[in-house]
Amino acid sequence: MTNFDADTLCELRGVREVAIHPNSAVVIWVVVADNEVFVRSVYGTKGRWYRDLAASGPATLEFSGRRLAVQAIPVSDPDAVVRASREYQRKYQPSPYAQAMVKSEVLPTTMRLEPR
Repeated sequence: MTNFDADTLCELRGVREVAIHPNSAVVIWVVVADNEVFVRSVYGTKGRWYRDLAASGPATLEFSGRRLAVQAIPVSDPDAVVRASREYQRKYQPSPYAQAMVKSEVLPTTMRLEPR
Protein backbone atom coordinates (compact mmCIF):
# COMPACT_ATOMS: atom_id res chain seq x y z
CA MET A 1 0.00 0.00 0.00
CA THR A 2 1.30 3.43 -1.01
CA ASN A 3 0.20 6.33 1.13
CA PHE A 4 0.13 10.11 0.93
CA ASP A 5 2.77 12.30 2.54
CA ALA A 6 2.12 13.82 5.95
CA ASP A 7 1.29 17.29 4.59
CA THR A 8 -1.34 15.92 2.20
CA LEU A 9 -2.90 13.81 4.95
CA CYS A 10 -3.04 16.88 7.21
CA GLU A 11 -4.76 18.92 4.49
CA LEU A 12 -7.27 16.16 3.76
CA ARG A 13 -8.09 15.82 7.46
CA GLY A 14 -8.98 19.50 7.60
CA VAL A 15 -10.77 20.05 4.30
CA ARG A 16 -14.56 19.65 4.38
CA GLU A 17 -15.13 18.91 0.70
CA VAL A 18 -13.06 17.80 -2.26
CA ALA A 19 -13.87 17.57 -5.94
CA ILE A 20 -13.27 14.17 -7.46
CA HIS A 21 -12.81 13.75 -11.19
CA PRO A 22 -13.24 10.19 -12.37
CA ASN A 23 -14.88 11.74 -15.47
CA SER A 24 -16.65 14.97 -14.54
CA ALA A 25 -16.09 16.80 -11.25
CA VAL A 26 -18.32 16.01 -8.27
CA VAL A 27 -17.97 17.46 -4.77
CA ILE A 28 -17.72 14.74 -2.10
CA TRP A 29 -16.59 14.22 1.48
CA VAL A 30 -13.27 12.62 2.30
CA VAL A 31 -11.90 11.27 5.59
CA VAL A 32 -8.51 10.18 6.88
CA ALA A 33 -8.53 7.30 9.36
CA ASP A 34 -5.23 5.89 10.62
CA ASN A 35 -3.38 7.68 7.80
CA GLU A 36 -5.56 6.08 5.12
CA VAL A 37 -7.77 8.22 2.88
CA PHE A 38 -11.37 7.04 2.33
CA VAL A 39 -14.31 8.15 0.23
CA ARG A 40 -17.79 6.70 -0.16
CA SER A 41 -20.97 7.54 -1.99
CA VAL A 42 -23.88 8.93 0.00
CA TYR A 43 -26.12 7.54 -2.77
CA GLY A 44 -24.62 4.07 -2.48
CA THR A 45 -24.02 2.27 -5.76
CA LYS A 46 -26.42 4.67 -7.50
CA GLY A 47 -23.89 7.53 -7.22
CA ARG A 48 -22.56 8.34 -10.69
CA TRP A 49 -19.06 9.31 -9.57
CA TYR A 50 -18.85 6.09 -7.56
CA ARG A 51 -19.87 3.94 -10.54
CA ASP A 52 -17.35 5.71 -12.78
CA LEU A 53 -14.58 5.37 -10.21
CA ALA A 54 -15.38 1.72 -9.43
CA ALA A 55 -15.25 0.91 -13.14
CA SER A 56 -11.83 2.44 -13.73
CA GLY A 57 -10.02 3.33 -10.47
CA PRO A 58 -7.94 6.38 -11.45
CA ALA A 59 -9.20 9.88 -10.69
CA THR A 60 -8.06 13.34 -9.66
CA LEU A 61 -8.84 15.01 -6.33
CA GLU A 62 -9.04 18.78 -6.22
CA PHE A 63 -8.80 20.59 -2.89
CA SER A 64 -7.10 23.66 -1.43
CA GLY A 65 -5.97 24.73 -4.89
CA ARG A 66 -4.25 21.39 -5.51
CA ARG A 67 -4.84 18.63 -8.03
CA LEU A 68 -3.81 15.17 -6.90
CA ALA A 69 -3.80 12.04 -9.06
CA VAL A 70 -5.29 9.13 -7.10
CA GLN A 71 -6.13 5.47 -7.52
CA ALA A 72 -9.28 4.11 -5.84
CA ILE A 73 -9.25 0.66 -4.28
CA PRO A 74 -12.50 -0.93 -3.06
CA VAL A 75 -12.40 -1.66 0.66
CA SER A 76 -13.45 -5.15 1.70
CA ASP A 77 -11.84 -5.17 5.15
CA PRO A 78 -14.66 -4.71 7.71
CA ASP A 79 -12.29 -3.02 10.19
CA ALA A 80 -11.33 -0.39 7.61
CA VAL A 81 -15.01 0.27 6.84
CA VAL A 82 -15.68 0.75 10.57
CA ARG A 83 -12.70 3.11 10.94
CA ALA A 84 -13.88 5.15 7.97
CA SER A 85 -17.43 5.27 9.37
CA ARG A 86 -16.21 6.49 12.75
CA GLU A 87 -14.24 9.24 11.04
CA TYR A 88 -17.22 10.27 8.88
CA GLN A 89 -19.32 10.59 12.04
CA ARG A 90 -16.62 12.54 13.88
CA LYS A 91 -15.65 14.90 11.06
CA TYR A 92 -19.12 15.62 9.69
CA GLN A 93 -21.22 15.18 12.86
CA PRO A 94 -22.75 18.66 12.77
CA SER A 95 -24.20 18.01 9.30
CA PRO A 96 -27.65 16.45 8.97
CA TYR A 97 -26.15 14.29 6.17
CA ALA A 98 -23.52 12.65 8.39
CA GLN A 99 -25.79 9.75 9.34
CA ALA A 100 -26.51 9.05 5.67
CA MET A 101 -22.79 8.37 5.18
CA VAL A 102 -22.83 5.47 7.63
CA LYS A 103 -26.02 3.69 6.54
CA SER A 104 -25.57 0.02 5.76
CA GLU A 105 -26.42 0.49 2.07
CA VAL A 106 -23.54 2.94 1.50
CA LEU A 107 -20.84 1.02 3.37
CA PRO A 108 -20.02 -1.23 0.36
CA THR A 109 -19.05 1.89 -1.62
CA THR A 110 -16.12 2.63 0.70
CA MET A 111 -12.94 3.15 -1.32
CA ARG A 112 -9.40 3.82 -0.17
CA LEU A 113 -7.46 6.38 -2.20
CA GLU A 114 -3.75 6.06 -2.88
CA PRO A 115 -1.45 8.43 -4.76
CA ARG A 116 -0.98 7.59 -8.42
